[in-house]
Order: sequence, then C-alpha cells, then structure tokens
Amino acid sequence: MDEETLWQQRAQSNPEQAKNYIKRFAQLRAQGVDLDGEARFIDALLPRGARVLDAGCGTGRVGGALARLGHRVTGVDLDEELLGAAAHDFPDARWIPGNLASFELRVANGGVEEFDVVFAAGNVLAFVAPGTQAQVLNSLARHLAPEARLVLGFSPSLGYAPADFAADVRAAGLEFTARFSTWDMRPADPDADFIVALLQRAEHVN
Repeated sequence: MDEETLWQQRAQSNPEQAKNYIKRFAQLRAQGVDLDGEARFIDALLPRGARVLDAGCGTGRVGGALARLGHRVTGVDLDEELLGAAAHDFPDARWIPGNLASFELRVANGGVEEFDVVFAAGNVLAFVAPGTQAQVLNSLARHLAPEARLVLGFSPSLGYAPADFAADVRAAGLEFTARFSTWDMRPADPDADFIVALLQRAEHVN
C-alpha cells in the first residue's frame, strides 16, 4: 500500500484544500497573471504533437496548456477533485488517478507507455510522501522514451535538499543535462530558492 503523500496528509486537516487550490488559480488567471511559464518552457523542447506526461498534474494548468498547443497529454494525480477540474477545463487531454511513487501506464501490448517529455512542476516533489522522492524519480524515468527529457521544478526550501535530489537522480539512472533557477531559464544559482532541472537517462546523454 502506498504511503500517504504530504498533500493527502494536509487534506486531512484541511478538507477544503483542493477547492481552495482550484479557486486560487482561477482567481490568478482572472487577474491576468501569467501562469504559462512552465508550459512555454516544456513546449520549446518538443516537436508538434508530442507525447507528454504531466506527473502530479493537479488541475491540469500546465498539461492543459500543452494540450491546447496540440500535444498528446496524459496527466496523473491522486487528488480526484483536482483531476475533475482538469477534465472539465481540458477535455482533450487524458487524466488518470495514480500515486507517482508506484503508478505504471501500459500500452496495448503490455509494455510501459513512453513519452517524449515527462514533467513534474508546481513543487510536486515536495508534496509526495516524505522519503519517496527516489521512488517517484524511478517511476517517472520508466516512462521516458529513448532520448526523452524529464523536467522537474521545485523549491528545496520545502524539504527536498539539492544534495538528496542529485543522489536520487543518479540512483534512478538519470543525468542532468541542464539546470536553471527559474522557468524563464535564468542561470542555476546555488542560493536560489528554486530548481528547474532537465534530465535524461544516462545512456542517452552525449
């Protein structure tokens, strides 16, 4: 049985957590706040009509924007309320319940489904079950097509230290191909409160 994620733990003490999350981003969108920086970053990595996995998709804010650009998007999240909002707002994408530490998507012949980009934005790695980040990275890596990229963005101040992240990356058979401190590609800064990392399977890094 999967361990409870930090998101699930917080929902127990705050049953309105998902509703408040949905409402917050709807308000930001209505105010004209730019919420598509992650989608622009990821879209720049892809040809048209690419296969995209939005890991920890929430309301589909990022994956939905990529679907509107013509990509074939699958989103995975364990919060059914957030998935419902994603399916309502972005019906052209596929939204699936699942825990990132253990999920596995399969194709018709039984093989693991592969994607051109797998990404986890919005501090997803900070809200998985404590201590399961290595399992999550392994699960995401299994869904990478050859030479595909894994894109991750999170704040280390939320409890996932950069040194632990780097060790988990290596253990998952991945290597860094680029690092930034923001989604608009500002150079990586060890003192920055955000990490954006591009990863590939080690055997495909030149």
